[in-house]
Amino acid sequence: MYENMVDVLIYLYENYLDGESQPPVDQDVLETELSQAGFAKGEIAQALHWLDELASRMESTDYPPRAIAAMRVYTDAECHKLDLDARGLLLFLEQGGILDPLSRELVVDRAVAIEQDAVSVDELKWIVLLVLMNRPGRESALSQMEDLVYGDPPVYLH
Repeated sequence: MYENMVDVLIYLYENYLDGESQPPVDQDVLETELSQAGFAKGEIAQALHWLDELASRMESTDYPPRAIAAMRVYTDAECHKLDLDARGLLLFLEQGGILDPLSRELVVDRAVAIEQDAVSVDELKWIVLLVLMNRPGRESALSQMEDLVYGDPPVYLH
């Protein structure tokens, strides 16, 4: 049995969303497959709802325009969900050009939407990957993020 709904998202990405194969067209068939893979019905429903919300957010204009020199200040709720390491990762990704301000806002929105107390750095990396996958024109950033997710851990110099 898997631990949380992020595991469902990872399963979907690795099996369908990376472009190699298509998910079943019928949602009932997909839910049955996920259930047979060991996911609970609640986790499956949350993950599919999360993906639907991500898709609807892609068309939204509720996010701020691209502010190049703006500093992101996190709310208390966001700080509770995303610890210092997670927020540091977002800053690192933004400074490295992997996340633009709009992508960062989508990542924060989708991280806060996950129904668990906190989002780990590893889970946040998958959220970034899913957001970038849904952003047209961000293919290079997606490729860089895949390298971070699937590659060897970076070596930090002190």
